Amino acid sequence: MSKKKKGSNFKLLCLFFLCLIQTTAASFGVGGGVGVGIGGGGVWIGGGVNNGGNRNTVPGSASNNGAYSALQAWKLAITEDPSGVVKTWVGSDVCSYKGVFCSGQSITSIDLNHANLKGTIVKDLALLSDLTILHLNSNRFSGQIPDSFKSLASLQELDLSNNRFSELFNKRLDAILLNNNQFVGELPRNLGNSPASVINLANNRFSGEIPTSFGLTGSRVREVLLLNNQLTGCIPESIGMFSEVEVFDVSYNSLMGHVPDTISCLSAIEVLNLAHNKFSGEVPDLVCSLRSLINLTISFNFFSGISSECSRISFGFDFSGNCIPGRNSQRPQPDCSGYSGGSLSCLRIPTQPLACAAISVGLKESDNHYTSSP
Repeated sequence: MSKKKKGSNFKLLCLFFLCLIQTTAASFGVGGGVGVGIGGGGVWIGGGVNNGGNRNTVPGSASNNGAYSALQAWKLAITEDPSGVVKTWVGSDVCSYKGVFCSGQSITSIDLNHANLKGTIVKDLALLSDLTILHLNSNRFSGQIPDSFKSLASLQELDLSNNRFSELFNKRLDAILLNNNQFVGELPRNLGNSPASVINLANNRFSGEIPTSFGLTGSRVREVLLLNNQLTGCIPESIGMFSEVEVFDVSYNSLMGHVPDTISCLSAIEVLNLAHNKFSGEVPDLVCSLRSLINLTISFNFFSGISSECSRISFGFDFSGNCIPGRNSQRPQPDCSGYSGGSLSCLRIPTQPLACAAISVGLKESDNHYTSSP
């Protein structure tokens, strides 16, 4: 009798254990067999073949599968990874990758600033359709920005500064930060079409003229930084259309001609830096009377005079290194008399007084019509 009872209990125990395994399998959605292992102080339940992947991975959606493919393609294009950043890019859980940030299961931000990565940017990144921020500051990326980036409709911030790119990428972004690269050639003709609030192309090797259409779209740009390039020609009159600009810095170029009167339309401007160029003529009252202007630097040009309004202001204004009579720290007279940059003819709007709200009409009609005289 005792033996019969023991046998029944054993069968019940087996049935209970089998049900437990089946219930566990159903709860975790395990298919292709169930494995139960106990050891090493932990318990794991899994099924199918152990492929050695990341145990933290989650079933991927279609977008995640595309993101995985994109990042793995980029990983292969990175030839040096001294900090071991992309070495963490293992497994299908892309949201666990170092430098990759997600909202839900979608990649919305990639921040690899100061990773010192060397390689190229791959066209596959266009698969990251929800990407809003791509920060690659201070790396060693080179080559071209893929044309496929144009399809990144959600991208708002692209920071490629301090890299080794050889061509400019122009896209409608909230911030264009392409300073400290080795970009060469002319600025894109449609640069002013961007709704970006910051345009930073400083410390490159851009040459040619600032596009005459720059500003005609009435962009909401607040900072324009074109300093330390090789730009020539005039500042276009269309600059006056940047009604919200607060900082405009074109110092350390080879710009020439007069200061356009339309700068007086920049009612919000606080910092205007024209230093170390080849500007000439007189600095007009219209510029020095800007109500928000707190820093005007025109040093080391060939300005021959300043208006009465400018002469009354000293704090925050630097006029040194010019050809202005009666001012201290000016160029020696032989440098001034031998300079012929004043022969450059720039487009000028003759209407006085200047009607800032209406200047776009005349500018659009005259776009690309100013010439340089020998």
